Amino acid sequence: MNKKNIYLTGLMGAGKTTLGRLLAKSLSVPFYDSDKAIEDITGVDIATIFEFEGEKGFRIRENKMIKELTELDEIVLATGGGVILNEENRSLLKENGFVVYLQCSVDRIVDRTSRNSQRPLLNVDSPREKIQALLNERESLYQACADFVIDSGQMQSKAAVKEILKVYTRKFV
Repeated sequence: MNKKNIYLTGLMGAGKTTLGRLLAKSLSVPFYDSDKAIEDITGVDIATIFEFEGEKGFRIRENKMIKELTELDEIVLATGGGVILNEENRSLLKENGFVVYLQCSVDRIVDRTSRNSQRPLLNVDSPREKIQALLNERESLYQACADFVIDSGQMQSKAAVKEILKVYTRKFV
């Protein structure tokens, strides 16, 4: 692996954007959020893409964006929660950077996402059941793709960043 990128994976609400910004600041490198990048290019939010193109349409856009972002060097990237569903995305992440899976309990995710209506996959009767189903579907993929796993639901953000950087610098310094 010749790229010094850090890619954060995990379910929505696991802390990818928060920790990503802190990591990028610590390393003095650019921070990207793949969902935000898609919104910037399309001019609409993710919920609107889901509404008009469905999850399938969104995943096509997401794959294209991951291809672009993994070509960059020395960045921190917060990926969308479902990015690991696509085998090509998993390969691109593993080949081009240090992949960190932010593991987080369903309770913590429910708490963190309950105040945000901009999560299309959670516009259901039981967000808790949906989060559990997503975790059941994706956990093994997150684990298989990760170079490092950290419980982002139990640690303070700064402590988690310190732990991630400790493992990351062993690989690159």
